[in-house]
Amino acid sequence: MQRHTGLRGAIGFVLACCLAPALAQWPAKTVRIVVPFSPGGIADNSARTVADRLGTRLGQSVVVENRPGAAGNIGAELVAKSAPDGYTLLLGYDGTIVINPHVYTKLGFDVLRDFAPVTKLGDAGVLVVSHPSVPAKDLRELIALAKAKPGTFSYGSAGTGSSAHLACEMLSQLTGAGLVHVPYKGGGQAIADAVGGQIPLVCTAVAGAQQFMKTGRLKGLGLSSATRAAGAPDVPTFIESGFPGFVVDSWVGILAPANTPRAIVDRLQAEIAAVLQMPEVKERYAILGIDPVGNKPDEYAAQIRADLARWEPVVKKANIRIE
Repeated sequence: MQRHTGLRGAIGFVLACCLAPALAQWPAKTVRIVVPFSPGGIADNSARTVADRLGTRLGQSVVVENRPGAAGNIGAELVAKSAPDGYTLLLGYDGTIVINPHVYTKLGFDVLRDFAPVTKLGDAGVLVVSHPSVPAKDLRELIALAKAKPGTFSYGSAGTGSSAHLACEMLSQLTGAGLVHVPYKGGGQAIADAVGGQIPLVCTAVAGAQQFMKTGRLKGLGLSSATRAAGAPDVPTFIESGFPGFVVDSWVGILAPANTPRAIVDRLQAEIAAVLQMPEVKERYAILGIDPVGNKPDEYAAQIRADLARWEPVVKKANIRIE
């Protein structure tokens, strides 16, 4: 272990020496943010909202490049294997970064070894919504109904191993509700089936469900964040519903390849944090259901380690595996 650690330190020193002349000129060309999902989703929009304004502050273009596939693993592996020069970044989604390592039997990257966390862009709570026919007005009543008839309430999510799936799996485990997961290939189809009455429940993002709640086609039962969401102010949190300490936030953030010079990481963090404070960015993030953060690299790294540890027992107990 000491030899391995020493080797990594030596490699980092050599890279720092080689890159030192370029640091003063960084960025000297276009910076790309790899989004490991298709265009149009919340993750993609969170990156695009920041990219242009970040480019203005850096004095170079910042472009978003979509590399979807394998729940974010394809794009994450691409960035993990990119040069640590600050020109290729990853839009990290918590499902990919802290859940996939426990769900997938093989990954082309190691989260703690292959990435340098830059900053968390923001948090988004997981919303539990139901078809209006479900005879529960809040989460407390839903859990009581589910415990009385285990296995009779199913919920849809954006897919196996998504943060919404794991949040509701944790809820089911902690309460003994016996909720049954129905994975979809995207949150939109899950919501459509709930609106149509094909499934009773959906665990999803606020942005995807708020229009249907406003028209009464879906009913908001609970939100996993510490506080209520601006896009769903009438929906109580899990804590308010009688589940103290139950806070689960999905998040998006920016990561660079490991060994990216700390000076570049710190510059990126400072500029992104400034962008997140812009009124128009806050407004756009509110529509997306995201609370802006912009924390320091070490703080973001600490959360990644904590979340990796948090989700491991949940995944194991649920026996969630993808080959």
